[in-house]
This record gives sequence, structure tokens and C-alpha cells, in this order.
Amino acid sequence: MTTIKKDFIPVLLGGDLNLYGMARSFYELTNKPVRVIASAQIAPTKYSSILDIEYVSNFDTDPTFIEKMRKVSEEYADSDVPVILMGMGDWYTELISRHREELSKTFICPYIDKQLEKELENKESFYAICEKYDLPYPKTKVLTKEMVENKEELQLYDYPVALKSANSVTWNDFESPIKEKVYIIDNQTDFNRIIHGIYKDGYEDNMILQEFVQGDESPMRVLNVYVDKNHKVKMMCLGNAVLADPTPLGIGNYLAIIPDYNEEIFNQVKYFLEDINYTGFANFDLKYDIKDKKYKFFEINLRQGRSSFFVSLNGINLAEWVVRDYVYDDLKDKEMFVADISDEEGKLWLNVPVDVFNKYTPESPYKEKAKRMIAEKRYGYTFYYEGDKSFKRYLLLQRMFRYYRKAFKQYGDRVGR
Repeated sequence: MTTIKKDFIPVLLGGDLNLYGMARSFYELTNKPVRVIASAQIAPTKYSSILDIEYVSNFDTDPTFIEKMRKVSEEYADSDVPVILMGMGDWYTELISRHREELSKTFICPYIDKQLEKELENKESFYAICEKYDLPYPKTKVLTKEMVENKEELQLYDYPVALKSANSVTWNDFESPIKEKVYIIDNQTDFNRIIHGIYKDGYEDNMILQEFVQGDESPMRVLNVYVDKNHKVKMMCLGNAVLADPTPLGIGNYLAIIPDYNEEIFNQVKYFLEDINYTGFANFDLKYDIKDKKYKFFEINLRQGRSSFFVSLNGINLAEWVVRDYVYDDLKDKEMFVADISDEEGKLWLNVPVDVFNKYTPESPYKEKAKRMIAEKRYGYTFYYEGDKSFKRYLLLQRMFRYYRKAFKQYGDRVGR
């Protein structure tokens, strides 16, 4: 990054692990506490000295969101330095996109407009876009509430199948004892119980039924991308997720990632994002399908992902790309940077204790790489930060570790699905 120092102010929205990782990245640029606004206090951002955090009840919904942001806008109306506004959850990125025209009068909002956000955030329309751009994705059928209530023939694929909401924002608001992030279903009886239970408990939006992608050892990949204000891809970093969360509400969330490289994926995504005039961070989940030897795209997150600190951990500070783009304006003539990190230099990102990683990660050459990184002390956590240590945060870390030990003891048989 250029050595000329320019002041700027980041304002981050949310309170989860994703937010802490981005705040940590900004803090390492400024060495100043980062302003944060959240709807509730949760563990990843508690007792932190690098955050200046304010809690506003129902801040993750309108009208509370825009009413509060109008007050914040007034605070910075006469600011002589740029103010960067970023949301860390799907609901915050959706709200920023919804009010982007108004908020952009005060803030730098590195996000797409509402229309494109709507097309990409909804998995149903995203898969239609994948079809247009020849991005491989699992065989998919959209299920509506009416189809379920009319008892139409819904099952199209051999078991197992995957079932998930078409809209992550409406699913986040849905509450039910049977709610899971993604359902992996092995038989018709369970399928009927789950799909009818979802709509019986009040869900209104569509669901996505997919052919289950049979992968090989460590088949999951996660791609993080930054696209500048001129709609050009400037940074790509691919990760190999060697362990994922098996719990009902966390299934699919990555818990261990090592750096990876794949030119075919990079080229596919670069063309796609530039052609649709994308802006800001994007995060893709992919899985290698052993049947046709292709990586299948599952979804796009219109932000950096919750595990994206693995990028900063490997020396590519995520916050720096926004600052370079909007504060220094020095990305326009720069070539795209693609992370190509050697096994000898790469670092393992973890979100579980080492003993859980060793016990439950499926055996593979990728696990062996990760174990070497652990042995050589080349690993780290989003949550655990030398610049933000305290006894209370240490206790939170130990509580998180206890949670995962208990969770894997209960759901460990789901690992690898």
C-alpha cells in the first residue's frame, strides 16, 4: 500500500465473528478503535478494546436501521475525511443496498445497487444467472409454499438431497425448532417431515431442493474477491475448507481453511463479476463434484464471508482493498492480484481448538498440510488477537472451544457430508 497516510473513518455494522475480523483488519491499518453499530451484544465482539461499539435494538431491520443511520449521517455530514460504511451480515448488506442512494451522500458504500442485489442474493435467480454464465451448479428445483400445500410431487433426485432456503435474509428471520442452515436428507420420510414442517411453522418464502454433490476428500472451496468501483476484479484469494461446522444452525460454516489456487475458477468468476458490473467484496462457496469433475457453485455472498479473515491472516489485509480503492484511488491502473501462497508460507485459519481439528477432520493430504502448519505455528484465529488480549476475552475463547468440543461430540458423524 502507498506510504502516503490519509485519514479515513470506518463504520461497521454487525456484531459477529465476520465483523470482528474486518474490524481487526481496519485496526491494523489505523491503530484506532473501529466504530461499530450492532443490534445486540454477542460473544465475538464483547470485551474488545479495538471496537467502539454501540447497541441499537432492532437495528438490523427497518425502520430502525435507516432512522439510526440518518442520525449517524448527520454526525459525519461535515467530515473532512472519507467515511466507509460496511455491513457484515446479509441483512446489513441488503439494508445498505436498499438505502444506498441516500447513504452514499455521506458514506462510501462499496456495494451494488438494490436491483442487482436482489438478483444475486436470492438463490433462485442466482442459479438462473449461473446458467447464463455457464457457472456449474447442482441440479436444482425451486419449491414454493403452494406446491407443498398442494402436495405436488416434489422429489426429483436420488437421495441424499440438499434442501435450503432460496433467501438467506428471510430465513434468518424464521424461527422454528426444526430450522437448520442446510438440510441433508437421506429418505422420503424425512423429506416430507421437514418440508411440511417448515411451512407449517410459518415460513413463506421459497425453498431450494438440490442434488447432493458427492465430493472427494476435502472438496469444499471458498473464494473471496474484491471488485473496485470501476467494476474490475482486483483481488482473488481461494481457500480449501478442510473442516466445516456439522451443527444444525451452523452446517456448512467453515472451521478450518488453508490457502489454495485454481486458475479455472479465477477466470470464470472474473468474467462473471465484471460482466454484471459488480462492486465490492464477493464470497463464493464451491464444491468439487467427483461425478463430472467440476466445481459446483452453491451461492454468492455480497460481502466478505464469515471465515474471510483467512485472507488477512495470510498477509492480504481485506480492509486495505477498500481503502486503496476509495481513499487512495490507486487501483484503477493496477493489475488483478491473485493470491498464490506456497505450502511453506501459508497459514491455517482455525475456528476450533486444535484437538477438535485433529480428531474430526477427515484424513486427506490437505489435512496433512494443515497439521504441518500447526506444528510450525503457522495458524491463527479471527477471535484471538494479540492486539486485543484480555482475561475476559480469553474466557470467551475457552467457552467457544468448549462449545465446539461438545458440538462435535454430538454431531461429529455429520462431518464430511
